[in-house]
Formats: sequence, C-alpha cells, structure tokens
Amino acid sequence: MNNSPAFSRRAFLQAMGGLALAGAGQPCRGAFAPARLIVSCRDLVLKDTGKSDSWTAMKELGLGGVEVRVEDDLSCPGLFHPTKRYSVATADGVQMLQDELAAHGVVITAFGLFRRGSEWRTQKNISPGRLLVPIAQRLGVKVIRIDVQARKLTSKEFLPAAIRACKHLCEAAEGTQVAFGVENHSMNTNDPAFLQQLLDGVGSKHFGMTLDANNFYWYGWPLQQVYGLYERFAPRVVHTHCKSVRYPANQRNVRRQPDKSYLDHSAPIYDGDIDYRRVAAILRKANYQHDLCLENECLHHFPAAQHLDILKKEVALLKSLA
Repeated sequence: MNNSPAFSRRAFLQAMGGLALAGAGQPCRGAFAPARLIVSCRDLVLKDTGKSDSWTAMKELGLGGVEVRVEDDLSCPGLFHPTKRYSVATADGVQMLQDELAAHGVVITAFGLFRRGSEWRTQKNISPGRLLVPIAQRLGVKVIRIDVQARKLTSKEFLPAAIRACKHLCEAAEGTQVAFGVENHSMNTNDPAFLQQLLDGVGSKHFGMTLDANNFYWYGWPLQQVYGLYERFAPRVVHTHCKSVRYPANQRNVRRQPDKSYLDHSAPIYDGDIDYRRVAAILRKANYQHDLCLENECLHHFPAAQHLDILKKEVALLKSLA
C-alpha cells in the first residue's frame, strides 16, 4: 500500500468520480437485483469470531457481505488484519479494499457513518458523507447508513435542520446508485412521526431507511405494534440491522420508556421476541432486495467459547430467510 499523503478532497472527488460504475442515474431500488437477499453483518461483529482477520471471519460465518464503519478521516477501523490497515482516504486505499473484496468474493453492503456533530447544521458535519458517495459508487456500495440525532434541540426544532442537511447529502448522490439510509436509532428517529416527516421532507430517491427491527422495540413500542411500524416503513427501507431482545412477558406488550436495561435482556435473533421470519416477509412484500445485516449485542451473556457458534446460528437463520 502506498503510504504517501492523501491528495486533496477536490482531487480525490474528481478521481473517484471518473471511476463511477455503469448505470449511474438509475433509481436506487433499481440497482438492487440479486436473486436472494445478501446476508451480511456489521464489521464489529467479526472480531467476536476469534479469527485473525475480517476475511477469514466472514468465510467462517458464510457471509456474502459486510457493513463497514467509516470514520471522519475515512479510515475503516472495523476491518482488521494482522498486517494491513484499511482506509478509503486515498485511491490506493480504495484499490486495496476493492482487491480484497474481489479476492474473497464478498461485497460491502453499506458504509456506516456516524455524526459526532450535535445538530447536523454545519458543512463539517456532513462533508464525510458527501465524500463517501463517489467511493461507494466505485466499490459498488449501494447504501451509506447515517445516524440523524439531535443532542440539544427538541425534535420540532431539529427537524428542519435535519431535512436541510440530508437534502445536501442527497445532492452529492445525484447521478449515482447510492442511497443514504437513516437508521431508526436512539430518540428522534424511533419516533415514527419524526421519521416520517424526515423521509417525506427530504423527498429523494437517494434517501431511505436502515431498518433496525429491534430499535423500535427498544424505544418502548409494544411488540404487537412494531410489526405495523415495519409495514409502514418497509417501502422506504434500503438496508437493515438484525438483532433482538427478550423482555419479561409482562413487559412485551406494554408501552415502555427506553432505558439501559435493554442490554440486560439482549438475545440472539433465534431466541428473542422479534419474529424475523415475519420481518423478512414484510420486507419481501414491499419488494426489498438488499441485505439482512446481523448486528449482535448479546454475546456478553455467553462464554467466549460459544460466540462463534451463536453467530453461526444467527447467520443460518438469516440465510433461511434470504
């Protein structure tokens, strides 16, 4: 890998733009045409396999793809290897990652981008997302997952700023097959009213949703109501997170407040309250054609020696639904 300094952002965008994939300009859903859904996982899950590198871990789990977290400096710390470090900050880094993907027969189903800025109101807060678009296009990545959360403003105060920022992101995706997928995460976007207004306010084919089926439940929506929320938003889903929880029976169908006890009740997807067969059927009915992405947050309940077997069993369930 060439360790020379990254070239300017302007030059980098120009270079990446010249390498765009064929088919640019088509609606993002039209780009998803696999015969089966891809079974993937978040890259942070891979280390729990105990394997020496991400690629060996993916092979061991039988995955076809991975969601890769990208930091503000465009490094990819969730991908690991004994001798290599991964980044998309330079053309050499993008090429190395592309070569690794081809060599191991897997794809990146989504980039995961977290915003540390509190209100999404500045160019600095959204510029990494715009920079990722040509890189995603080069690597065939269809989705950039984003987390749209207010830290200080109320949802009513925050909504106009969030809409403006997300529209600005989508402008960078014009002419590409890339879509931004806002996750229903934390407080604002687990509120269906806020999420609906955000999706409608942005109003772009390059803006959809990363559906975390468990997060609506964590937020406090009763189990008997969450499937209606999945149905409501399924036509806007471009990416998923699959994890689960097992609450005491007397807490499943009551309106709860979100709290940290969630991790005390986290469970494998094959042993949790959420019926992923039903989730997959809802997505299929809405013509969803991308990935089922495993996000495990329950392994702390189990001895390390059991982690690989648990992950394999979760992947096997998702494969049976794919």
